[in-house]
Amino acid sequence: MAVDGRETLRTIVAAALEAVDPEVAVHHHLALGDGNIRVGDAVFPLDDRDRVLVIGAGKAGVPMSRAVEATLRGLVYDGHVIVPHGQASVLERIQIHEAGHPVPDEAGVQAGRAVLASLADADEKTLVICLISGGGSALLVCPVEGVTLEDLQATNQALLACGATIVEINTLRKHLSAVKGGQLARAAVPARMLTLVLSDVVGDPLDAIASGPTVPDTTTYEDCVAIVDRYGLENLLPPMVIRRLLDGASGGLMETPKLGDPIFDRVTNILVANNDSAVRAAARKADELGYKSLVLSTLIEGETRDVAKVHAAIAREIRASGRPCKPPCCLISGGETTVTLATAGEDETRSLYWRLHSTSTVSAGSLSAQLGPMVSMVQLTLLGLSPTAKRVRGQLHPGSTLMPALPKMTQTRFSQHLVISLLPDPRTPTLWTCDSF
Repeated sequence: MAVDGRETLRTIVAAALEAVDPEVAVHHHLALGDGNIRVGDAVFPLDDRDRVLVIGAGKAGVPMSRAVEATLRGLVYDGHVIVPHGQASVLERIQIHEAGHPVPDEAGVQAGRAVLASLADADEKTLVICLISGGGSALLVCPVEGVTLEDLQATNQALLACGATIVEINTLRKHLSAVKGGQLARAAVPARMLTLVLSDVVGDPLDAIASGPTVPDTTTYEDCVAIVDRYGLENLLPPMVIRRLLDGASGGLMETPKLGDPIFDRVTNILVANNDSAVRAAARKADELGYKSLVLSTLIEGETRDVAKVHAAIAREIRASGRPCKPPCCLISGGETTVTLATAGEDETRSLYWRLHSTSTVSAGSLSAQLGPMVSMVQLTLLGLSPTAKRVRGQLHPGSTLMPALPKMTQTRFSQHLVISLLPDPRTPTLWTCDSF
């Protein structure tokens, strides 16, 4: 009996997306009962807390907020969560603010002020729940004194265009902000704080996700200066930014709060979903469907074109020799790849949307003939592990790559991605269709 290859991939992809659904992830971790709020092993007795304030930033802000309101019901008295433009939603108690992403805008500055103003009323009886997901670093904006919004925008543009990693970008963001790098936790004192995190960073370093607003910062001003030197940004960043980074590196400015600072004694950070969650779910589903799953890595980084070639080479090796596994098998990987712009000032008509889309599809498409009809690859871009990951559209057929519809944006890196390569048993007839996935 013939196997429907397209339907098989659809089923595997659906399992992966369900595993990182923001609303489901929060519901899975957050519980209310027996006079306590529970998140994993952490317990927050309600007799010690008489109200809950919800704050946060990220592309998954709306579904995460919805899950908190549904779980805690009337305990939430106020909330301010920041999401990208176009994602606003009306909730019962939590106000959703829209702001610019990936480049901060004035709306983000105003929203950041609203978040800080709400913390001013928090006391020892308040539990502050902070919801963090992909994009939070650009959305939660509060420039330090002497640095303007325009300075932040120019800095973000330069960092995105040069091919800097998200960790490197957030290192500078933390040292140009009054809330990032653990400083939001400082603003919440004396309240108790619980942060629920959906990771969009390879390896899940909590201090890098959304620039770590509620965790100790492991980066320094010296790291910032090293990044500037590494990418030759001395003449591309605003003078006030360069001056501040150099002053901080020389010891002239107070560093962001580090491990051991007592403000973190009142903070609990919980990771609720990440790329590994999607990869594991995809592997389980592939195994259930009779394919031997092989997870190559969840930590893949590098140029998109190079990574695509490696994936294709592994698929060819399997077809040729049965190494590292024999068909039917399913190769799965996750990580974050980069597309570096040739120059920072390319004509706008050659938009980055086209570069992102074509660089990946050309890489896989050019290898289509070598892969042959017995291999199909699907690449999902999980945009900050947000609801947009569910709205994947594209064409699926043998030897091709499925890419989601990405918005036009001036950035050079993909958010967390998931690549699934399906290699059926050559002895089993496999049906492929070319309609929309």
